[in-house]
Amino acid sequence: MTLPRRLWAAVEPLHAVVYFAPETAAAAKAAGLRGYWMGYFAGRLAPLGPIGPAAATSVLFGFAPGMVSRALPDAWSFASPADVLRTRIEAVEEALGRAVPDAAELASLLERAVDACRFDGRPLAAAWSAVPRPSGVLGRLWLAATILREHRGDGHVLSAVHAGLSGLETTLTHIGDDVLTRGDVQPHRGWSDEDWTAAVDRLRDRGVLDASGRLTSAGVSLRRGIEEDTDRLASAPVEALGEEGLARVLELAVPLSRAVIDAGLVPVPNPMGVPRP
Repeated sequence: MTLPRRLWAAVEPLHAVVYFAPETAAAAKAAGLRGYWMGYFAGRLAPLGPIGPAAATSVLFGFAPGMVSRALPDAWSFASPADVLRTRIEAVEEALGRAVPDAAELASLLERAVDACRFDGRPLAAAWSAVPRPSGVLGRLWLAATILREHRGDGHVLSAVHAGLSGLETTLTHIGDDVLTRGDVQPHRGWSDEDWTAAVDRLRDRGVLDASGRLTSAGVSLRRGIEEDTDRLASAPVEALGEEGLARVLELAVPLSRAVIDAGLVPVPNPMGVPRP
């Protein structure tokens, strides 16, 4: 595993709490949002302001447009982006408090990594980087982990688009590599069977997938190139930490991420493919 991917695997569960913890779902409902997915889209995109469905679908990359448009822009008629953001961070702090006893040193190290990030062509990471750092340690920890994961995620989108793939096609290469299954993804991303079949056919015509939906040798090379580009684009935080700093982050983050998973705050396996480090 490359160093940028080791950093992601160690820290991602600390961010992913926001998608599974009951505290965040309750906070979204209390803010006036209706249903899990409205809370998801509004919460993840809140730093961008009252964004509409076309721009949101582009930024999120892997979701069907129809699924996004069922939540946006309606969400902003129930709760402002500022209220969604405030209640989301408060809820995450509460959730993390159930599993994370002390994280001041890790929060500071991750903030050092964030300070090294560039946000050219990375709208979601750039928006989260502009969110003021919370006063509490757990809020700082979660925000730093969030910026790092969206920084890597935006880079992954850039890599996939450069390789000529759509969001659904990129997902199909993950499935073809046995990282995820169709059942993991389709119900949670909103793609119709017709969308799915058309995307599979395009990748077969391109020689990326075989008749069974597995990656061909050309598909394996394509996926390897995307992952290598993603790691390269996520290398600045690792370089800023240096060898000793990264080792310390891994030493601190891995036990905390395992504690979060073991406390049931992030299920494994999950539709996001977040691993237990």
